[in-house]
Amino acid sequence: MDVGTVLLLVGAILAGSIVVALGAARVGVPSLVAFLALGMLLGSDGPGGIDFDNAELARAVGVAGLAAILYEGGLSTSWRRLRGVAVPAALLSTVGVVATAILTGAAAYVLFDLSWLESVLLGAVVASTDAAAVFATLRYTNIRRRIARTLEAETGGNDPVAIALTIGLIDWIEKPSFAFPDLLLLVVRQLFLGLVVGVALGALAMWVFARLPHSIGAFVPVASVAAGALSFGTADVIGGSGFLAVFLVGLAVGSTPSRYRRQLVAFHEGLAFLAQVTMFIVLGLLVFPNDLPPVALPGLALAALLVIVIRPLAVWLATVASNFTLREQALLGWAGLRGAVPIVLATFVLSSEVGEAETIFNAVFFVVVVSALLQGTTLEWIATRLDLVDPQPAVVAAPLEVDALGSLALAEFDVAGDHAIAGAAVRELGLPRSALIAVLARHGETIPPRGTTVIEAGDRLFVLAPRALRAELEDVFARWRRRV
Repeated sequence: MDVGTVLLLVGAILAGSIVVALGAARVGVPSLVAFLALGMLLGSDGPGGIDFDNAELARAVGVAGLAAILYEGGLSTSWRRLRGVAVPAALLSTVGVVATAILTGAAAYVLFDLSWLESVLLGAVVASTDAAAVFATLRYTNIRRRIARTLEAETGGNDPVAIALTIGLIDWIEKPSFAFPDLLLLVVRQLFLGLVVGVALGALAMWVFARLPHSIGAFVPVASVAAGALSFGTADVIGGSGFLAVFLVGLAVGSTPSRYRRQLVAFHEGLAFLAQVTMFIVLGLLVFPNDLPPVALPGLALAALLVIVIRPLAVWLATVASNFTLREQALLGWAGLRGAVPIVLATFVLSSEVGEAETIFNAVFFVVVVSALLQGTTLEWIATRLDLVDPQPAVVAAPLEVDALGSLALAEFDVAGDHAIAGAAVRELGLPRSALIAVLARHGETIPPRGTTVIEAGDRLFVLAPRALRAELEDVFARWRRRV
C-alpha cells in the first residue's frame, strides 16, 4: 500500500476508536473491552479481514504502549502523594503478585491441560493489575484517597514484578538447565537494576526539568519523551526492568515544580490514550474467535476464581500487617483490574517456545474481559456499599466573577479534602503564566501566598487572571478537582 492509503487507514481506525470510546462510555462498558472488540472485528475472523498473527510485533507494540502508560501514570501524580502508601503498595506489588501467581497457577493446573510450570506461568501473566485500567478508572471516581493512591502505587510497581516472573518462567520452561535459583536471581536483578536506573535518571530529570529555560518551552514534551525512552532503554539494555525505571522517572518529573507540568500532563494523557488504542486494537487482532470455544468454560471459571477468591486472598496476605480495615481490604481485593498488561505478557508467551502458548493466551483473554466488565463497571458501586467513597466535591458553577478590574477577573476556588491540589505547593498548581493566586483565605484569615505555601483542605483561593483565559482557567479548576 502507498503512504496515502496507510494514512487513510490509520486515520479511519483512530477515528473509529474515538467513536467506540464514546459509545462505550455511554453504555458503561470499559474502553479496553471496546478496543479489543474493534481489533477482533478488524481481524481475519471478522468483517475487517486483516490477517495478523505476528506475536513479536504485537509484543513490541505492547511494550512501547505500556511504557508510555506507566510514564504518564507517574507523571500525573507525585512522590509526595504516594509516600504515605509506599509500604502497603510495595507489599501488594511483591507478595501480592507472587501469591496471585501461585494460587492462580494451582487453579489453572486443575482447570486446564497444562504442566505445573505452564500453570504458574499463566498465573504470573495475570498476576498484576493493569496500569491503563486502574489509572483511567480511579481518575474519575470518588474512592477514598488512601485506597486510590494505594492502588495507583501498586499498579506502578506490580507490572515489573509480573513481567520479571513471566520472563523467568518462560526461560525455566524453555531451558532444562534453568532452575528456581535462576528465576529468583533474574527477578531480583531486574527489579534492582530498574530501581537504580529509575532513581538515578529520575534525579537527573528533576534537575533538568526544574531549570529548562522558557526559550525552549515548545520542546519540553520532546524532552519528556526522551527522558522516558532513555530510562526504559537504559534499564532494559543492562538487564533491568525498564517498566519500573520509566514509572519512577515519570514520578520524578511529576514531582518537580515546573511551569511546564500542566503542558506535560496534557501531552502525555493524549499519548497514553493513543498507546491504549494501538495496544488493544493490535492485541485484538491476535485474538481469533474460532479458537476461543475450547477454553471458554475453564477460562471463565479461572476468571471468576481470580476475581472472587484469589485476588482478595492475595490482598489479605500482603496487607495483613498493615492498618487497613476489613472493608478497605475487601475494596483493594475487588479493585484488581486486569487489562493490557496480562495480554501484553501473553504475547511474550505466544512468541516463545512454550508448548501451550495459545491456550495460555486465550485463557488470558477471558480473564481480562471478565475483570474489565465485572470489576471495572462495579468498582465505585462496591466502594459505595462499603462506605469507602468520599462525598462528591461541590463544583463552582461559575468560577469567574466579573469585577471592576477591567481586563482582569477574579476567580474563587474552594479546596475540598479530596481535591488533587490538597497538599500541593502553590508553585505546583500549574496556573497559566498570566494568572496568579492573589489571596489565600484560611480559617477566616488571609495569607499572602508564596511558591512554597502548601494548599490545605478548606482553603479558598482567589485567582487573578485575564478574562481571555476564562476557558483555560476552567480547565485548570477541573484538573484541581480531579482525584490524583
